[in-house]
Amino acid sequence: MKNDHEITADAIEKLYVRLKSEAEQSGYFLHPDVEFTKDLVKGLLFNMKRYGYESCPCRLASGEKEEDLDIICPCDYRDPDLNDYDSCYCGLYVSEAVVKGTKTLGRIPERRLPPEERISTKSTEKVFNSAAQKIPVWRCKVCGYLCARENPPEVCPICKAKKERFEHFT
Repeated sequence: MKNDHEITADAIEKLYVRLKSEAEQSGYFLHPDVEFTKDLVKGLLFNMKRYGYESCPCRLASGEKEEDLDIICPCDYRDPDLNDYDSCYCGLYVSEAVVKGTKTLGRIPERRLPPEERISTKSTEKVFNSAAQKIPVWRCKVCGYLCARENPPEVCPICKAKKERFEHFT
């Protein structure tokens, strides 16, 4: 009889292939060290079994999906970390420069606030309405994709246009 928490090599391979395909289709890259990446994939699968959602393997989840929405992979911190450090916090996603070997990975600071400083999901609507006016909106000039964030994505998730093809949208 298998242990409930046992993760099979087949399950790891299947999720790895899915994540790699999704990443490539969206202009992202998984860490080039396949063994390292599959260890992270195993963590995602373990968290899926434990919590019912794929929380980041590099962060401690609460077990309450509403409280952990920001760390469900790919987490809310992936793109800012890629922009600033060429890797997400756990190293699952890396920049093209890392894949090509022109950049090496260093230490990535934790962006997630401690639990006592996080906004509860029950009060986010009020905060969102005031914060939304301060977050820039970016538009892909190729396909019209819109996103609200500090900086445009490196690659448009719709048409794969590069960051330079985005304009500030008002």
